[in-house]
Amino acid sequence: MKQRLWRPKQRGTDLRGPDPRARVFTRRALLMMATQVGALGLLAGRLYHVQVDDASRYAARAKDNSVSARMLAPPRGRITDRFGLVLAGNRLTWRALLIAEQARDITATLDAFSALVPLEPRERARIEHELKRHRPFIPVLVRDFLDWDEMARIEVNAPDLPGIIVDVGTTRIYPLGQDLAHVVGYVAPPNDADVEADPTLSLPGIRVGRAGIEKSREDDLRGKAGDVELEVNALGRVIREISREDGQPGDEVGLTIDTGLQQATLARLGNESASVVVLDCRNGEVMAMASNPSFDPSVFDAGVPQSQWKAWSHDQRGPLINKATNGLYAPGSTFKMAVAIAALDTRAITTTERFNCPGYFDLGNARFHCWRKGGHGSLDLHGGLKNSCDVYFYQVALKAGIDAIAAAGHRLGMGTELAIDLPDQRVGLLPTRAWRRSKGHPWNLGDTVVAGIGQGFIQVSPLQLATYVARLASGRAVQPHLTRTLNREAVSGSRAEDWPALGLPESALAAVRGGMFAVVNERGGTAPEARLPDGRWQLAGKTGSAQVVRVSRYAREHGFDSAKLPWRLRPNALFVAFAPYDAPRYALSVVIEHGNAGATAAAPVARDIMLDTLRRDPAGKAGTPTAMAAARVPA
Repeated sequence: MKQRLWRPKQRGTDLRGPDPRARVFTRRALLMMATQVGALGLLAGRLYHVQVDDASRYAARAKDNSVSARMLAPPRGRITDRFGLVLAGNRLTWRALLIAEQARDITATLDAFSALVPLEPRERARIEHELKRHRPFIPVLVRDFLDWDEMARIEVNAPDLPGIIVDVGTTRIYPLGQDLAHVVGYVAPPNDADVEADPTLSLPGIRVGRAGIEKSREDDLRGKAGDVELEVNALGRVIREISREDGQPGDEVGLTIDTGLQQATLARLGNESASVVVLDCRNGEVMAMASNPSFDPSVFDAGVPQSQWKAWSHDQRGPLINKATNGLYAPGSTFKMAVAIAALDTRAITTTERFNCPGYFDLGNARFHCWRKGGHGSLDLHGGLKNSCDVYFYQVALKAGIDAIAAAGHRLGMGTELAIDLPDQRVGLLPTRAWRRSKGHPWNLGDTVVAGIGQGFIQVSPLQLATYVARLASGRAVQPHLTRTLNREAVSGSRAEDWPALGLPESALAAVRGGMFAVVNERGGTAPEARLPDGRWQLAGKTGSAQVVRVSRYAREHGFDSAKLPWRLRPNALFVAFAPYDAPRYALSVVIEHGNAGATAAAPVARDIMLDTLRRDPAGKAGTPTAMAAARVPA
């Protein structure tokens, strides 16, 4: 019997081969492990993409959660006079702004704000309108010109005012107030059309020029916007300023105006409804441009009260109108030099040709009167101007013809647009045969007769009258202008040679100047009141009295007295002049509305203003500060 060796029994041993269940378990484990490795790989890849590839983008998003970026309205450029005196500047103010995207409930925020700083219904309506007009990240002005108490109440209650921030802005100030309102103009908030044309005008506190130099030089004065980054908390309250890039300030515009002369001119006008323009007749620089009465330009920045609009609209003297550029008047006898130039230039008359004045002139069955009832007798050009004889110029006008008169008037600066840097000037009218036909009527010789003394259809502005005299005095086609420097750099047009010659015969200009000299300085002239008391200078000028209502023949023959008419129906009083006579330097025009007689109302005013101008001689004192220099204000 064979002995078997003992061997230990091995557990789990299946002589039939591996267990099938073990093989299934192994495959599942491998699959699970592969899935886990794949998921971890994908996760690692995504983490790498987020943390490395897109790190800058997510950092910026995170920064946006705590940083508020805003554009800044640029400081508006200053306006100064010829000596650097500030006429329009800026002053810092507090204001409350609302950023819609930072407010949880805009209505609730405005209600809470109104409980601290009351908002009128019109203000509330404006805010709601601007919120609809602007994107939610653009600040909207809630209240401007906050005082210290209002600003403090808002800051203390900031947690209850989500979206509201207190900001420092600027407001436009006009240190001289009414004195230069028509020249400098004013600013006001932009309207919808402005914002549509330039989205940067939606910035809170930005203003747009609406009149005067503020409007005509808007592009220069506005500047370019800046930006600021602010760190804010969850409520939108500013924690600190991170960075700031201030906008580019607008250019500084230096004017030709002499403020001292402007103020003296207004003081001389007193309460008259009137206009005065003083030019350097060599280059067209405007030394003074007064329009009386005037207004305070600063009220337009904050909004004009209804009561003020009502007062202006009921003032028949028109305080909002710049009479120098927008007032149109019949020039009366001040136009006679243009008629003479037209006749001399076309050789329709000579300087020595004589015409008789019996006190009237008959054309057909119409009679035209001279201002002197008994007439002037036989006169040549010198005598016609010296005596301002209407009958003489009736006949000269017929000799020259209306088209030649209009052409000469245009050449001398009347009835045409001047290149002055002020907006919305009115051109006026010098009629012609073609113009009359365009209105469906033929031209009548009677119309030419009355045009000979500056009446009828003729309409000119005080600025045109001053330009007219400056051209007569200089013989050059000078253009009036107000801008002298831009960022303290001189602009063109400051020299006499910058302007071309008129192309008129020197003999004709000399004859007209001599007649104007006789008006003031020779015995029998119509304006001895304009004679300068200072023997160093002599003034040459011309009176004018222009009717605003027709006077019938019956009224003239029965003691008509225009001084007894109501103020609105009296003739306008005019005077034009240049000085010194032997070396013309300044030209001026004076128009006193319903002043009745140019010799008595306008001539003395012109004399005093011209004397003051010559004594100051602003054109010869460039860089010398005026007596008003102490009134300088910061930008």
